[in-house]
Amino acid sequence: MHIATLMLLGSGELGREFAIAAKRLGAKVIACDRYEGAPAMQVADAHETFSMLDGAALRAAVEKHRPNVIVPEIEAIDTDTLVALEEEGWRVAPTANAARMTMNRDNIRSLAADELGLETSKFRFAESEEEAVAAAAHTGFPCVVKPVMSSSGKGQSTATDEGELRKAWAYAVANMRGDRPRVIVEEFIRFDSEITLLTVATKDGVLFCDPIGHVQEGGDYRSSWQPSAISAAALSSAQAQAEKVVGALGGHGIFGVEFFIAGDRAIFSELSPRPHDTGMVTLIGQSPNEFELHVRAILGLPIPAIVRPAGGSASAVILASEESTHFAFEGLGDALALGSAGAPVDVRLFSKPDTRPGRRMGIALALAQSADEARALAEKAAACVRVVTGK
Repeated sequence: MHIATLMLLGSGELGREFAIAAKRLGAKVIACDRYEGAPAMQVADAHETFSMLDGAALRAAVEKHRPNVIVPEIEAIDTDTLVALEEEGWRVAPTANAARMTMNRDNIRSLAADELGLETSKFRFAESEEEAVAAAAHTGFPCVVKPVMSSSGKGQSTATDEGELRKAWAYAVANMRGDRPRVIVEEFIRFDSEITLLTVATKDGVLFCDPIGHVQEGGDYRSSWQPSAISAAALSSAQAQAEKVVGALGGHGIFGVEFFIAGDRAIFSELSPRPHDTGMVTLIGQSPNEFELHVRAILGLPIPAIVRPAGGSASAVILASEESTHFAFEGLGDALALGSAGAPVDVRLFSKPDTRPGRRMGIALALAQSADEARALAEKAAACVRVVTGK
């Protein structure tokens, strides 16, 4: 009846699109998250509600549903249990080690810089405020301070002197995940742009999507576009580095590899072993999109080519401004009316059960003759859609 059973660990908007892509190919999807009514649960065949950091609950769900593949969609997972399950013969995509290595920034940065020799910013780790001050002496000011374990950029800030650094340490610790105070202090890179290079590890080799440019605010993405205009030398460097780190992590699936671009230099920043939020732009501007690529790579299905139409595509986020369980969307028709035959517009609302300030509730998508035109159109469409609470 089903070609495979896939268990999603984390069922947000990325998991929702993955579940849709998997079900279109005939897979059964079990969606797991810490709260009821998560976006992917609404389109899955079955669901389980538990904390992904609860190893016993995670194991119980796996043994109950017996998936062919366990697919992590978030970072905050009991990775020791994932590793143990993989050692017992359960398959984790791309691998349990990839999930463990990227759960904490210290692991993946040490792998990239120390073991693989990728180009990174100067950095040091710190487990106390005084160690953070000493780390800044190595990186220089300004510097960026981040918890080694967080989500959506929480706890990240920039310091220009020691006073700001001490505040940045406190902010990072207050917004970290886990119970071990540990931050990364890194050199502030004066870059031309930031990109995500979606890198697909398949049974037949490594494939690359066109680079995706993006804008971050408070460490979280606000808009993205494809393709990002970078030099051939920078792209070649990014692809070589991405292939190297993806090969070291192993397994099959899509990886969102992030770089700072400075002229012809591609400076490794971070990596996610799963579809990337900035890659939601591929929902309108690429075939197969990033979620379809992830499913195909995991299941060993062929990917003859990755095709993009001429011109450019873009995404822009739709945010909530208040906390509420009673809300509605207004302006959807106005947003969709901005589209035309030559420049289509689409909107994806995520069906989250509640709102809070700054929570991503949907995205607007656009195609146009250039990436700049698509960005302007997507941002205009996103501005039309309002999250109205109390309804």
